[in-house]
Amino acid sequence: MKSSDALASRPFQGLRAFLWTEVLVQAHEELAMATSMVVQGVLLVFVWILNPGLIGVALVGAVLFSMFTMGARVLNEAAYIRIDHKASDLYLAGPLTPEAYFLGMATGIMVVYLAPVAIVGALAAVVVPLAPVEVLLLLALAGVVWVCAASIGYIFSTAFHDNRAIWAYSSLFFNIFGVLPPVFYPLGLFPAALRPVVLLMPPSAAAALMQRAIGVTTLSSGELALAVGGLAVEATALFVLAVVWARRTVRGR
Repeated sequence: MKSSDALASRPFQGLRAFLWTEVLVQAHEELAMATSMVVQGVLLVFVWILNPGLIGVALVGAVLFSMFTMGARVLNEAAYIRIDHKASDLYLAGPLTPEAYFLGMATGIMVVYLAPVAIVGALAAVVVPLAPVEVLLLLALAGVVWVCAASIGYIFSTAFHDNRAIWAYSSLFFNIFGVLPPVFYPLGLFPAALRPVVLLMPPSAAAALMQRAIGVTTLSSGELALAVGGLAVEATALFVLAVVWARRTVRGR
């Protein structure tokens, strides 16, 4: 059977096993786990000092930003395994399918780093406060942002050939897309002319929808459609691209 036929007949094979392998690996990174919320914590302190009335918005934004930065961890982990350990070929030489390798890695990282995000989410639910339907919306948007970020991280990981270049570029990319746009502050404070741009960025689009839900900002029908449609299209397209890209990198083995 050809490799491509085998991949098509058993998609996501080995996902569960590799997911828990990644959980065990990530669970030994105590320092990384302890510092995973430093940026969010600093930004929350700044908001508390400068405008305490926006702390609820900032807490919601911190949840979405945290899910987005998990994409950077996928980028770093995938590149580290491939470049330093040179173990990606070993993993993929067995029954583990490429898409299970990508998704297992991304999900394993999320499982380990989800606890502090959940604590911030609980604080947001109390401080804002969030109604049950708003909690469900936050969970759904956080999931969509994670799919986008993990897919971007995995795809970008294949572009690096030296780990020394990864840390700076990944941090710069994910922080620019998560900190500068209106994620920790209301969309209304952002220049109106640039709103369509930030509504096409996953973290700020998700933040805008949550801010609308809790009554902090208003969105026109066009802006609402742009944010919802953009998130749906981007999450679907990026996930499919990540799966296709994962399969492409092992084609012909």
